[in-house]
Amino acid sequence: MLIVVPKEKQKGENRVALIPEFVKKLSRVGARVAIEASAGAGAGFTDDSYREAGAEVVTGIEASLKDADIVVRIHKPSSDDLASYKKGAISISYLDPFNERGLIEAMGSAGVTGISMEMIPRSTRSQKMDALSSQANLAGYVMVLKAAAALDRILPMMMTPAGTLKPSKVFVIGAGVAGLQAIATAKRLGAKVTAFDTRSVVAEQVQSVGAKFLHIDLGETGQTKDGYAVQLTPEQLEKQKEGQKAEIAESDIVITTAQVFGRKPPLIVTADAVAAMKPGSVIVDMAAETGGNVEGSRPGEVVVTEGGVKIIGTGNWSNEVPRDASQMYASNVFNLIDEFWDEEQKRMTLDFDNDISGCVITHEGELVNATIRNHYQPDKG
Repeated sequence: MLIVVPKEKQKGENRVALIPEFVKKLSRVGARVAIEASAGAGAGFTDDSYREAGAEVVTGIEASLKDADIVVRIHKPSSDDLASYKKGAISISYLDPFNERGLIEAMGSAGVTGISMEMIPRSTRSQKMDALSSQANLAGYVMVLKAAAALDRILPMMMTPAGTLKPSKVFVIGAGVAGLQAIATAKRLGAKVTAFDTRSVVAEQVQSVGAKFLHIDLGETGQTKDGYAVQLTPEQLEKQKEGQKAEIAESDIVITTAQVFGRKPPLIVTADAVAAMKPGSVIVDMAAETGGNVEGSRPGEVVVTEGGVKIIGTGNWSNEVPRDASQMYASNVFNLIDEFWDEEQKRMTLDFDNDISGCVITHEGELVNATIRNHYQPDKG
């Protein structure tokens, strides 16, 4: 079975979907791997390191794509890419299936089996395949470093002969994977950290990494079976905005991590809350690329308000640490392939009785994922 890894085409993308360590593991179970020349260069992996691991390094990936049984990417393929895939090929990547109906339908028409890394179920058994969580973990770390570099003061308390510097105050909104990592990182750097999440059940987790949990009475809230926060009502969202205003105003750094897969993220930090912050303060909006949690943030940019507050919305956070991000993503991909690997046939064979197959969107010309099918045509279920 031939597994092909193209170089990522997105501008500034340094990650690679497979690293030599996992090429070697795939080779051991009987797979052949071909990778596009210099695909791993941005993450620090040379072509020679791939060759030593057993991969074929190719210049001009199109011929290899035509023969590929599995194509592994980070970003979704383009329609031009799909034209090179053979019928029955398996495509593994992020797909954004809720918002990419045209691409998903094109995959179905091409007879390509489309696997969405975003749709890996949130279960204990599938944790080792969960790319959203692995990349979000790194994103939480990177966002704190970005904020610290942009801030006009240091994070820890410092006692010197010239006087004592108080620790910076960091407020993290959202205590999912990225939020908890941001909290822990800011705390390790010596900041005084407060956090809020609509799910009061995570208060203990917030406190376990050394932060104070901000309690705001929103009424009945909760989380889905997958551990995601339930969408707030408009009234609850207004209560949240009002309840956190004082904390935002007192903070040197605010980090927002409220993302809702498949939907536009909620606006949780308003312009008046930003205006109340001190000059030189910093906000990092994790959701800037998909609509933003912060009024005034812009995707891919750093905005400086009239009041001197920096709003960072540069995005693709894990790409800032591409070597570790590539290692984690490659591990997720390997574990997914390994889950469905048939030892006798030496190939990836999907088992739709396995709950992890919920990440499969298209197969044999059909849209097989019920959640996505219902999203496209809710009246048909």
